[in-house]
Amino acid sequence: MIARTLPPLAAGTLFGAGLALGGMTDPARVRGFLDLFGAWDPTLVFVMGGAVLVMAVAWRFVPRMAHPLFAPKFALPDRSDLTARLIGGAALFGVGWGVAGLCPGPGFAALAIEPGAATIFVAAMLVGMAIVRLMEPAA
Repeated sequence: MIARTLPPLAAGTLFGAGLALGGMTDPARVRGFLDLFGAWDPTLVFVMGGAVLVMAVAWRFVPRMAHPLFAPKFALPDRSDLTARLIGGAALFGVGWGVAGLCPGPGFAALAIEPGAATIFVAAMLVGMAIVRLMEPAA
């Protein structure tokens, strides 16, 4: 059980630390980044650029691997994954990110840094996720 839990726990911890170190847990910095025609803060360009660089290197290894280290096969997206629900969810995510200055990853990471404000965001996010689950048709 621990062998299956440790890699995702380590990856999540590293991801959260990177978000915190990069300033993604600071709503003012995120809003400043999204304010293209005002007081634009380009700091997060470097955070996103670093993520793109890491993924560019990782994608070079994927074709050489028979399967991922901790899964039986790769789950790669394709064009059939583009649905109205996905596009609507992405738009809602973007609006929420712009209004709150947080998204799920930085929201959870912010719980360790600024629990008061982050708790409100995470609680609202979890309630919204529960509402979506309740509205989905039974599978």
